[in-house]
Amino acid sequence: MRDPASPRPVRVYLWEPSRAQAAPAPLVVVSHGTGGSGSDMEWLVRPLHEAGFRVVALDHHGNNYVDGYEPEGFLHVWERPRDVSFVLEALAQEQPLGPVGVAGFSLGGYTAAALAGARVDPQILWAVLTGTVPLPEIPEFPGALEALRKKHPLNEASRRALDAATADLSDPRVRAVFQVAPGVGALVTPESLATVRVPVGIRWGGADTVNPYEVDTRPYLEHIPTASGCSAGPHVRHDDFFTPQPADPAARVRVGKEAAAFFQQHLG
Repeated sequence: MRDPASPRPVRVYLWEPSRAQAAPAPLVVVSHGTGGSGSDMEWLVRPLHEAGFRVVALDHHGNNYVDGYEPEGFLHVWERPRDVSFVLEALAQEQPLGPVGVAGFSLGGYTAAALAGARVDPQILWAVLTGTVPLPEIPEFPGALEALRKKHPLNEASRRALDAATADLSDPRVRAVFQVAPGVGALVTPESLATVRVPVGIRWGGADTVNPYEVDTRPYLEHIPTASGCSAGPHVRHDDFFTPQPADPAARVRVGKEAAAFFQQHLG
């Protein structure tokens, strides 16, 4: 188990443009879904890289299978956008950054939106952590909520710590966002979504029962004034974006190409 006093690690996977460019190439950061890894996002990374983008995917600590799971990784979702800002800062110290976009799948979709201004509702979040609002079972980490309570007993101090969750996590370097089957839609505030000013593209599966459209996608699509999107197909499931044998193998290929076209339009 990681020492809580030690820094939060962030692993990155970086693809440099294959063609030389006079100016810094546009950069797209890719955020993986719950329990996944940046190394599994090839279906989204490849079309972006082939389109000429500099691409960086990352592993969110405690929520990736490479390092193992910790309850905070699944429930302290607000740490994820901070990971992305940290990576951008580190990359900027090495060389100038081109225009920046963020693409995210599932919980990574929330991550991308948070970097554009989305904030979670503190009252709903507290209700989830206390059990007042039921938390759907997390297949990758059964009992995640109980494990979190054991590590961080609920009290006034822990409630005040939620201020970090509801802070403005937007990053002014992010110019465009692309969400695929986004999560946490039920926790974000409509007021914060209304403040988003960068272009947002959204895709979802019509048969997604993990992050259902009405619960998780619709809030982003309806309340973000710059958002537009469409279904990836009526029979596309959440699993079809990451499982080795998807029911519709072409779905994520189409979405990957659409993500590349979206960023070409908005990042240049």
